[in-house]
Amino acid sequence: MSSDTLATAKPAVELEGITKRFPGVVANHDIRITVQPGTVHAIVGENGAGKSTLMKILYGMQKPDEGQIRVNGADVSFRTPSDAIAVGIGMVHQHFMLADNFTVLENVVLGAEPTKAGSLDTARARARIKEIGDSHGLRVDPDRLVEDLGVGDRQRVEILKVLYRGARVLILDEPTAVLVPQEVDELFDNLRELKADGLTVIFISHKLDEVLSIADAITVIRRGTTVASVDPREVTARQLAELMVGSELPTPETRESTVTDRVTLSVKDLTMEADGFRKGVSVEALRAEGKRLLLDDVSFDIHAGEIVGIAGVEGNGQSEIIEAIMGMRLAHGEITLGGTDISTWSTLKRRESGIGYIPEDRHRQGLLLEASLWENRVLGHQTRKPARSGIWINRKASKADTQRIVEEYDVRTPSVDTLALALSGGNQQKLIVGREMSGDPVFLIAAHPTRGVDVGAQAAIWDHLRNARAAGLAVLLISADLDELIGLSDTLNVIYKGRLVARLDPGDVTPERLGGYMTGAIGGEN
Repeated sequence: MSSDTLATAKPAVELEGITKRFPGVVANHDIRITVQPGTVHAIVGENGAGKSTLMKILYGMQKPDEGQIRVNGADVSFRTPSDAIAVGIGMVHQHFMLADNFTVLENVVLGAEPTKAGSLDTARARARIKEIGDSHGLRVDPDRLVEDLGVGDRQRVEILKVLYRGARVLILDEPTAVLVPQEVDELFDNLRELKADGLTVIFISHKLDEVLSIADAITVIRRGTTVASVDPREVTARQLAELMVGSELPTPETRESTVTDRVTLSVKDLTMEADGFRKGVSVEALRAEGKRLLLDDVSFDIHAGEIVGIAGVEGNGQSEIIEAIMGMRLAHGEITLGGTDISTWSTLKRRESGIGYIPEDRHRQGLLLEASLWENRVLGHQTRKPARSGIWINRKASKADTQRIVEEYDVRTPSVDTLALALSGGNQQKLIVGREMSGDPVFLIAAHPTRGVDVGAQAAIWDHLRNARAAGLAVLLISADLDELIGLSDTLNVIYKGRLVARLDPGDVTPERLGGYMTGAIGGEN
């Protein structure tokens, strides 16, 4: 869209004086943002700054207490997302909302199916999807099952879904959180094509370098209100970070080595069947049967004071390694902790023996959102002090220890009795990190420990991991943030299709080269 056209066009979206209150907290206060048509407008801010609430208001998931929304110059009021979709606003959520057992076509049209004689008109749907894909550079085979797609293709399907419904304004919530560098480049190419076609993108992210490379305008939100609107050509990532949190950008370097010669966790020949564990069947027999293996002969050691990173595109076996180590899923092979074989132990016994676990999805696996913070502190530690007192839960001690975590890990909350759902994502994550660092663990699984958190929470979590490593903790780090993996890890493994295909020196690898191993573009080098 030309500069002359932009100068005369009405703003695609205007938010004037948006205010939203919840019990005990003002999430948004007098938010004012103007988004020009045919641009990528980035919104940045700490977790808890109010970005998510604001986007939920713009997408009709919540109603503002005060303020006005205008779309293309017209006042609008949304009761549901359907109202937002009706005026051309679509949202791609950070966590994909796709049915794995459906095809691309079925996912795209779900809820908006074209019909012919009372049944799905697949020919019409396929033609429309092809037209959208070709015109915006979002080409995905409409007949492929979603479960067979990589992360980048799944994201393209999500974008196709909102375009299929006629969206002219796209809200993208942390769209690069699960992408490798090559996929980020492809996404940005797609966004530039959308922009060239006159569409508008609202881009939510905490990766400031990416924001500066793709955005035409940036709005900074701090503590629920807009504090700055800046031109990305006139600001640096460091200056943006200072606007967001009042401090410089953190870096994930681990500095001097603290690795000892004492092996804390050892994994040998870990192999997992896709069809479920069969006792007494050898790995050789599985291979002879041609069975699909989720993990294939995975072996590694983690020493006290060492962070071992595993890099891989999601869906290549990282989750299965975690589930096997935690005892959540049976696998062939041997797992030892401090020299003791724990392969047959229950998850509870493994936890009691000193395994901490920061899960990849804090909402599904890390917290009870409807429970208080002190009750969430007890989770996974209910058989140990301070939670346990005889056969009862010691509420007083649990609350006191939760208060300790709140203070030591800077969890911003009115009270330890506050429900977990009332906290921002970054504060929820800091609570989980504090809980899993409690009780003197000897080994910690950190799965995407800073996913979806701002630079302030990210810096705090990195500091806690570095300090624990220096104190002798063994850490398995799994992350989609390649800078985080390279910066924090002492040793870096790459997993591809269930196999460890490369062992790399973090001091001698770039994110681009690492992404090549992760996607199979570069062959393995063990």
